Amino acid sequence: MSSLPGSQHKGDLGEQARHFLHFMRDCGLSVWQILPLGPTHSDGSPYQCLSTHAGNPELISLSWLVERGWLDHPLPAMIDQATHANLLARSAARFFASAETDWRDRFNTFVAENDYWLPDYTLYQALKLAHHDRDWQQWPEALRERQPAALEQARQEHRASIDLACFCQFVFFTQWQELRAQASDLGIRLFGDMPIYVSMDSADVWAARENFLIDDGGQCAYVAGVPPDAFSDDGQLWGNPLFDWERMCELDYDWWVNRMKTHLKLYDLIRIDHFRALESHWRVPGEAATAAHGEWVQTPGGELLDCLYRKFDPLPIIAEDLGVITDEVRALRDAYQLPGMAVLQFAFDGDPNNEYLPHNHKVNSVVYPGTHDNDTTLGWYQKLDPATRVRIARYLGHHADEQLDMPWVFNRVALASTARLAVLPMQDLLALDSAHRMNKPGTTVGNWSWRFDWGQMWPSLPHDLRGLVELYGRAT
Repeated sequence: MSSLPGSQHKGDLGEQARHFLHFMRDCGLSVWQILPLGPTHSDGSPYQCLSTHAGNPELISLSWLVERGWLDHPLPAMIDQATHANLLARSAARFFASAETDWRDRFNTFVAENDYWLPDYTLYQALKLAHHDRDWQQWPEALRERQPAALEQARQEHRASIDLACFCQFVFFTQWQELRAQASDLGIRLFGDMPIYVSMDSADVWAARENFLIDDGGQCAYVAGVPPDAFSDDGQLWGNPLFDWERMCELDYDWWVNRMKTHLKLYDLIRIDHFRALESHWRVPGEAATAAHGEWVQTPGGELLDCLYRKFDPLPIIAEDLGVITDEVRALRDAYQLPGMAVLQFAFDGDPNNEYLPHNHKVNSVVYPGTHDNDTTLGWYQKLDPATRVRIARYLGHHADEQLDMPWVFNRVALASTARLAVLPMQDLLALDSAHRMNKPGTTVGNWSWRFDWGQMWPSLPHDLRGLVELYGRAT
């Protein structure tokens, strides 16, 4: 959502999001996959959020607030992060002072329906603000250890900040549900992303430390990551706390049940990021400099999925099964008939049995030219060695020395795949190069800030794309 164009410092849930839905309809597209929506740390990563439940207030449309009389018109021509936050606070003050009874009732209903996460999150946010954005591990002991008397005192002292955080969540979810309703009216489903892990500095960990392998001092002997793979020679050291699966089992996985409950309020389809960690997870010593020297540890993913399927029907989840995938991971995925993923950029290593090659695609899967963690397909192709380019050309029936029309060759291949769902990155629809990459795994600088512009489209793009969608039987 942050990649939408507009006058705010990030894309938002307002007019541009609605315009994008109409663009999708004109193209014949019926599923919009979106990166996680949670509030982020300063690096902007949606996979290291402050909460698994909350929406990012930075995505709130200020124009929507103006339309309801909670902000004055006109808004500044360009709105930076600080201005956006100040205007949200001004809007909240007006809401609590003068909002109509119907809106106050809707607010109170929202607070009551989300009492399983909202009180902890809003207090956490208020304390983060009061302690100059420091991690909860650096707060005074009474607050860090959640002593009841200290928490009650904090709720009284920081009531204004808590109310502001509640207001922001109410507005975010209200705007989102309006957007989701419009998407439904247009025949478009919203496909969300659930990061497997949560940030150490998050309301989730602070409020429910018993679900994580954290010692009494608030430290982790082991943290999450992945071993060396196609993205990084040293692996990826994520640093997230690992789950205490034994304790979660004793609690009937209620933390996961509540998490899924919130995601089903937001999305029609849900991708479980790093699904393979539900079979076994890569455990890295907490003091390690890289993720290279970890070990695989078994995970009771079957028990968790059994629990979720008992609680929710239907449960529309898709497995992000990239990386080091074993027969055991495939067996877990297939036991629940979960679609996996196929990425074309990983297909052309010379092995005809590569499962990402189009002739090996499974119907029960989702195919991508590349993902948000890959280079754009054009940027990737431009960096390929000549031998790989020849291999791709020959496989696709072109002359070996032919310069392929990337990324549209891969867009077409994805749409022609037997995979049930094909997802095309926006950068690949716009034929953009490496300068427009969204994320480079293993790095923390320069990511998550890409935004597109309507001027990057050529006039016939909706017509051209709709023609391919219809040609390959993917039109709704």
